[in-house]
Amino acid sequence: MTTFEHCVRCTLCVENCPVFKVNPAFPGPKQSGPDAQRFRMDGERSVDDWVKLCCQCKRCQVSCPYGVNVAEIILKAQLKYSREHMSPFSAHLFANTYHLGQLGSLVSPLTNAVASSGVSKKIMGILGISTGVPLPEYRFFSLARGRRRRGRFRAPRKVVFFHGCYLGFNRPDIGRGIRDLLAGLGCRVIIPRQTCCGLPALGNGDITMAGKFARKNARMLVNYIDRGYIVVYACTSCGLTLTHDYPEILQVPEGKKIAENTYNVHELILDLIEEGAVQVDFGEVDRHVAYHVPCHLRALGIGYPAAGIFEKIPGLKVTILDDNCCGLAGSYGFKKKNQKTSESLGAIAASAVRAVDADSLVSDCGACRMQLGHYAGLPALDPSEVIIASLLQSVSKKKRDRRRKAQ
Repeated sequence: MTTFEHCVRCTLCVENCPVFKVNPAFPGPKQSGPDAQRFRMDGERSVDDWVKLCCQCKRCQVSCPYGVNVAEIILKAQLKYSREHMSPFSAHLFANTYHLGQLGSLVSPLTNAVASSGVSKKIMGILGISTGVPLPEYRFFSLARGRRRRGRFRAPRKVVFFHGCYLGFNRPDIGRGIRDLLAGLGCRVIIPRQTCCGLPALGNGDITMAGKFARKNARMLVNYIDRGYIVVYACTSCGLTLTHDYPEILQVPEGKKIAENTYNVHELILDLIEEGAVQVDFGEVDRHVAYHVPCHLRALGIGYPAAGIFEKIPGLKVTILDDNCCGLAGSYGFKKKNQKTSESLGAIAASAVRAVDADSLVSDCGACRMQLGHYAGLPALDPSEVIIASLLQSVSKKKRDRRRKAQ
C-alpha cells in the first residue's frame, strides 16, 4: 500500500492542482496532503482550515508517479477538521442533497420559482450559498416516478442502473434515455429505489450520513449482483464513490463486490459493440462537439469510453479537452467561500471550449455541464444524448429508404 511516506516531493501533484493555480490561500496538494500528514498527530486538534479549499478533483492522485493517495489523505484531513469544528449552514445543506432533491422534485414548480427569484438569491447569499451559476431546476416526474424496468425479461444481460441524484431529480429525461438505450441494446434494465451515493455528504464533512447512504445502497446493489446483474452508472462522481469510496473510505463490507461488478454505462456499451454482442448502425451526426473530460472520469482509470463510441459515429467531429477542471466540483462551487475559485476555473475551462469553435459541448458529469454550459454559452449535452441522436438518425434514414423503394 502506498502511503504519504512514499511521496518524494516531485511537485507533479501541485502542477496538476486546479485550485492551487487560482487560489493563493491553498498551499497545494503536496503540502496539505503528504507534507502535512507527517506532522498530524492522533488526538491533536486540526487547525489548518485551508485543507477545506481542496475541491477533491483527484487530479493530484492521478498525476502522482508513485501512486500516493494524495486526495484520500486530504479528504481524511477534511473529515477530521469537520468533526472538530462547526460546519457552516451551506455544508449541512449540501450534505443533504438527496433529501433536498426529494422535496424539490415533489413541489418542483414552487421550488424552481423560488430558487430563481431575486429575494431568494439574496437570502442564499447571506446563508453562504453562491448563485453565480444558476441552481439546477427540479422535475416532478423524477426517475423514481417513471417506469423503472425496461427490456426483455429473459435478456442475456441484466443491468441495474445507478443514476444518482442529478439524473434522478434534475435531468430524469437523460436518465430515461439511458434506460431505453440500454434496453435497445439487448439489456434487461432495472432502476431500483436508491438513495444518494453519499458523495455530497462525504464532501461536506458528514461521514456518518455518507455511511448510512452507502450501506443502504450496498444492501440493495449486492442483492441484485447476487442474482446475476451488473451495476452501471452514468455520473462519474457516483461511479468513483461506488468503486473507490465504498470499499476504501467508507469501508462498506460489500464494497469490494460492488466495485468488481460496477461499470460506466459507456464502457459497457463500447464493450458490447467491440465484442460483437450487438450490431449498432450509427447514423450521421453533422456537428462539432467539445468533449470536456470530467476529473472523476480520469480518476476512474477506465479511459474515455464515450469518446470511443463517438469515433464510430459518422460526421461527428470531436475535440477532447482533458486539461482543465470545470471548477464546480459538485457542491464546492455553490458555496460562497469558493465562488471566486470556481468562477476562475470555470472561465479557464470555458475559454478552452470556445477556442475549438465547437457548436456544443459534451461531458459525462452533470456539474461540468452546468458550469461550462453557463460560462461557454453553448448547449451542454450528456454523451448518451449524442449517441441516441445518431441512432435515431439511422432509424429515420432507413424509413426514408423504405419509402423511396415503395414508390
